[in-house]
This record gives sequence, C-alpha cells and structure tokens, in this order.
Amino acid sequence: MALIVQKYGGTSVGDTEKIRNVAAKVARVRDENNDVVVVLSAMAGETDRLIRLAEGATDNDPDEREYDALVSTGEQVTISLLAMILKKMGYPAKSLLGSQVKIITDGSYGKARIEKIEPDRIRKELGEGKIIVVAGFQGIDEQGNITTLGRGGSDTSAVALAAALQADYCEIFTDVDGVYTTDPNIHERARKLSKITYDEMLELASAGAKVLQHRSVELAKLYSVPIYVRSSFNDGSGTLVTKEESDMEKELVSGVTCDKDQAKITVIHVPDQPGVAEKIFTPLSERNIIVDMIIQNASVEGYTDLTFTVSRKDIDEVKTILDGVAKDIEARRVDCDEKISKVSVIGLGMKSHSGVASKMFSALAREGINIMMISTSEIKISCAIKRKYTELAVRILHDVFELEKKQ
Repeated sequence: MALIVQKYGGTSVGDTEKIRNVAAKVARVRDENNDVVVVLSAMAGETDRLIRLAEGATDNDPDEREYDALVSTGEQVTISLLAMILKKMGYPAKSLLGSQVKIITDGSYGKARIEKIEPDRIRKELGEGKIIVVAGFQGIDEQGNITTLGRGGSDTSAVALAAALQADYCEIFTDVDGVYTTDPNIHERARKLSKITYDEMLELASAGAKVLQHRSVELAKLYSVPIYVRSSFNDGSGTLVTKEESDMEKELVSGVTCDKDQAKITVIHVPDQPGVAEKIFTPLSERNIIVDMIIQNASVEGYTDLTFTVSRKDIDEVKTILDGVAKDIEARRVDCDEKISKVSVIGLGMKSHSGVASKMFSALAREGINIMMISTSEIKISCAIKRKYTELAVRILHDVFELEKKQ
C-alpha cells in the first residue's frame, strides 16, 4: 500500500462531468489498496470570476483580507462535489478546507507562504479508510485569517501535503500529458520528456513554463518528493520530476521556455554610491514583489542607471513605490516598459559544456532579435527581448539546439 497525493487543476474539474472523470481516476487508485489524498483547484475560470467581482465592487481596490476570503471559495465548490460523487460511487470520502487541515501560512494575503502543516487529522481520516479531498490554494495564518498562496498555489498545497504526510509520491494532473522541451502550442516539434531534475524543472518554472508552479518544485526538491506530471484526460506515463541521478543523461539543453508576464523598470541617473541599491530594492521586498533580472550600467560622473524586471501585474505598485524612492535618492526618473518578454534555455549539461550562450545569441541575432538584458545561472541563460518576437525566438532556439531529438 502506498500513500499518494493527487492534484487536479481547474481544467480537470471544469464541470461535473470532468469531476466524475476525476472521481473515476481516484477510485482506481483506491481500488489498488492505496491511501489517497486529493487536492483540487477551483473550476477553470472561477477564480478569475471572483477576482472580477472583488475588483468591480471596490473600484479595483479590494481589502486584502476580504479578497482572500472571497477568492478561496472556488475550491470549496470542487472539493465538495468530488466528495459527493465519490460517496455516491460507494467510496468513503471527506472534503477539508485549508483551515480544517491546518495549513498554516504567513500573513501575506494573495501570496502567502506555507509555514507548517499539521497532518494529524488527515492521518486519522486515512486510518479510517477515507479518501481525503483538500482545497488547494488556501490556508490560514496564526490569527485564523484565510490566506491564499497565489496563482498556481494548488500545486504548492499538494506538494506541501505530500511532504508533511511523507507520501510515496505526488501526482499533478493537468491538461498536458507531461513536461515538454517547449510549449507544444508554440512549436509543433516539442518533445515530451520522460524525466527531468528538480533543478531543471525549477528553472523552467521560474522562467515561465506553466506546467508546475515554481514554489511547488522548491518544496519537492527540499523534501525529496517525487512528482509525476500527468494528463487528466488520458492514462499516459507523464514526466517524472526527481533528484539528479547518476544514470540520467545530462542533456546540453533540456528545454526552452518564455515568460510574457514581464515588465522592465529603469531608474535613471542613480547616484553611484553605497546603500542606494538597498533603498531601491528593500521597499519592493517588503511588499513581496519578486525582482528577476538586474543590470547596472557603468558609472559615469558618479551616476548610473539601474534596470530590472518584475511581473507585469506588479508594475503599478512598483512605479508608485519607486517614484517616492527616486525623489529620496535624487534619481532623475523611473521608466517602465511592459512590451518585453523573457526567453530562456535550460539544461544540466550547461554545467560542463561551453558555447551555449554564444549559440543562443547568434541564433537570435540572425533573426534580428535584439537582446535587452541577460541573466544566467549554472543551468540557465535568459534574455529579455521585445514581446512581439517571443514565439519566433522560442522556435528558433528549439531548432538550433535540436530539442526535437533525444540527445
């Protein structure tokens, strides 16, 4: 007998017929004498509908606490329906909200981070032979306020539960049947990977791949939780996300991904002196705003320009914060460019092979695609480019690294 945590996304539970399909999958796993904990998202589009309600009711300025209380309700619908259907099929099941499980988070509404999970209730219910259905995306803070984990947070809920329960593995069911070398909607020659490391998946997720939420991969790596990414609509083997193993082939480049949810911020004519960068980035950190690529120009006569990228959804808040900071540090102005995207190549083989960067830059240059910013890690190279070239850049890089072929 194994303990398996399964997570089903919004498209997998988009209507009652699809929820019945999920129930059938869950029942098959239970019939094999496994314990099952199921984590569900809200129905596809439901969270967006709730967000529109909140914004429409408050002129786009909803109270953060009440906002989380509202948008967390979508998952309550799906978990209740799945539990009802399973019971109708003859399987004992119980739905639990994040507050009932005791998924404890910090108090950062809208992007809370899980601090601990108290698994005793779930273990007790499993011991009584029940299938447990848990609302993803939500938790409570130490004061008992409902919090949400941010978009894609149900992935994080599932992996965190798998870690807390010491599950044998976690299955993430979605509308794709695994992790591909790039988005199949962008390039028809994208190839499904049978296995990928946590590090590669983490870089893919943080660089824009939508298959897994990056915080879920961080947790999986930290607690060594194997993840299978599978389709809700077929019984394929999917892709295993796991630790690096000695027999795994270290492909030079494993995947190409892109992220259109990017905005470029430039603080112009910044005094080039100690403490200035701290004054720029500390207020952003305090608001839980994630900064990605950073470039500082060469100093000229004691001044420089500082450029970095943030999520497009944060740009108004960032501009408001930095307009005040710019006055304080006597910078000239703050410029914003929302018409950019990030394209990245990722692969374990980059640790031990040179030439990936030059090959990438040459390929983009041949198509007249200008690179605005560059950032690198041990296994990733990312370039900021004009958004209109995004899909072209992905196809070019997929072809130049011959990712349609198994390396």
